[in-house]
Amino acid sequence: MSIYPLFVQSLSIAVEAITHNKLRAILTSLGIVFGVGSVISMLAVGTGAEQEILEQMKLLGANNIIITPVVEQEEGKVTDEDASKKKEKKKFSPGLTLQDGRSIQKTLPFVDFISPEVVVETVVIREGMKRSAKIVGIDSTYFHATDFELTEGKIFTDVQADLAAPVAVIGYGIKTKFFATENPIGRTVKCGSLWLTVIGVLQERKMSKGSMQHLGLRDFNFDVYVPISTLLLRYKNRTMVTRTDIQKAARSSGNDASDESDKKAVNYHQLDRLVVRVAESAKMGGLAEIISRMLERRHNGVVDFQVTVPEQLLKQEQRTKEIFNIVLGAIASISLVVGGIGIMNIMLASVLERTKEVGIRRAIGATRRHVIFQFLSEAVMISVTGGLIGIALGLLLSSAIERFAGINTIVSGVSVIVSFTISIAIGIAFGIFPAMNAAKQDPVVSLRYE
Repeated sequence: MSIYPLFVQSLSIAVEAITHNKLRAILTSLGIVFGVGSVISMLAVGTGAEQEILEQMKLLGANNIIITPVVEQEEGKVTDEDASKKKEKKKFSPGLTLQDGRSIQKTLPFVDFISPEVVVETVVIREGMKRSAKIVGIDSTYFHATDFELTEGKIFTDVQADLAAPVAVIGYGIKTKFFATENPIGRTVKCGSLWLTVIGVLQERKMSKGSMQHLGLRDFNFDVYVPISTLLLRYKNRTMVTRTDIQKAARSSGNDASDESDKKAVNYHQLDRLVVRVAESAKMGGLAEIISRMLERRHNGVVDFQVTVPEQLLKQEQRTKEIFNIVLGAIASISLVVGGIGIMNIMLASVLERTKEVGIRRAIGATRRHVIFQFLSEAVMISVTGGLIGIALGLLLSSAIERFAGINTIVSGVSVIVSFTISIAIGIAFGIFPAMNAAKQDPVVSLRYE
């Protein structure tokens, strides 16, 4: 008998045996069902975490070193007399400034460009509509450092930046809020006390809440981007002392005796962020260390800044999550092994129950190969059925995890195929021994078995 007729015959016998003992077959396949479902859902969690990290790397930009200012809380009076005597004068630091960025770009090799950023809270008003937003002072390199793309218009030119022109590139959320039915290019919108002409619209940036909280990012879709010179000259420059600042300092000095302990941190930094784009990722660690020492020297020994290499941090986090996912996958795979043991146990019991049936088949001409195919087909069919149900369970679990736990899950076709293939392999591996055991029985002894 050729393989195909033998396979069809063995399959029909297996279907008949399974339908005759439905409850036992269902209970036997539960291990495979939960095993496949667990593996698919765990891999979905892992894939979702990996996708989130890639999204975070894209948001922060590749090959970037990010420098952020540190605003220290002012200390109140020292009550201890000895401590007062030993107290040293605080060194002056100009804070993080544009000049720091220019010095880094001019001095250090392997630096493609620097991208300064200043963020100011504002209110956007147009045609009776109002919304709080952030106005962000940048230069043209910002869009390259963050991989932002325009959907309409263009970014501001160097000439507009030099003239501190009142022009703006708005986020996608600002467009949908204030220009829902018209083209925003060339139209004006009021940001704070200044009217700005819209020259460009950024593409929508989709970010999960987890990414925004984890990376400390804002919603870029509701930002208004202007040349940094425009923001520093027309809005606010924290490095310049104004008459209002002097009057405020005079008022606060009169209350030092009573309010010394209630002083709040004062942000004296000109920049809120400085991004350094490095040409080669291999140089990022060394350059970050050099930049840190360079800024400390420029700030008179005051470390009022933080140098971060997001790519290294995210890669480390990715590696940690990979290890965690491997552990979860291994734990989930134990259910498959347990399911395979259950299949072997039931098939051995089935062989024992059907000893006489095996003897009759052997007596009328069935060979050992026929018997092996018969019981192996039954084991594989149980595992395949369990695998199919397990796939449905895995999809359901992945959806439930994303909905109720707030964890991003992505079910990939590879994980489904791998899990289903493993379930078939489990059926073959744990079904071959009972099948061989049935084939080895003596037909004469089997016919006399009661």
